[in-house]
Parts: sequence; C-alpha cells; structure tokens
Amino acid sequence: MACKSTLLRNERIKKTVAKYAELRKQLKEAGDYAALQRLPRDASPTRIRNFCALTGRSRGNYRKFKVCRIMLRELALQGKIPGMRKASW
Repeated sequence: MACKSTLLRNERIKKTVAKYAELRKQLKEAGDYAALQRLPRDASPTRIRNFCALTGRSRGNYRKFKVCRIMLRELALQGKIPGMRKASW
C-alpha cells in the first residue's frame, strides 16, 4: 500500500492539473512557451501517477481496470472480471 502522503500528494496534483488545464491549452495553441514555464510544475498532466484502486501499488497498473497486475489476476481467477479467464493451451 502506498503511504497516505503519496496518495494525498497525487490528489493535490490532480486538482492542480484540472485547475490549469484550460490555460495550458490556450498557451500551447498560442505557442507562448515562456508563459507555460511560469505555471506551477504540478500543472503538467505528466506528473499524475497511476495507483491501484485496491492496494495502492504504483507499478504494473492496467489503465482499463485501474488495478495492478497482481490484483487483476486474483480478480480474474475469482471470476469477478466479466469475460476474463485464465489462459490454457
């Protein structure tokens, strides 16, 4: 599980990205990169980190399911993900 401070920081970054999204779009269309650099660093969407919704794991996440690879496998074996089953050949 990711520590609470990491998850809270990620939420703060998401709010900052949403706040400056329209302004960033306008500045990029205008080509004003000097003004873009004066925006807060956390206003960039690349600063957002994906975490597993169940465990908080930061690596090996599937965007479609919003869970890490380990939990995806467990949920699939339990039959909780429709249409997904263990491969056998």
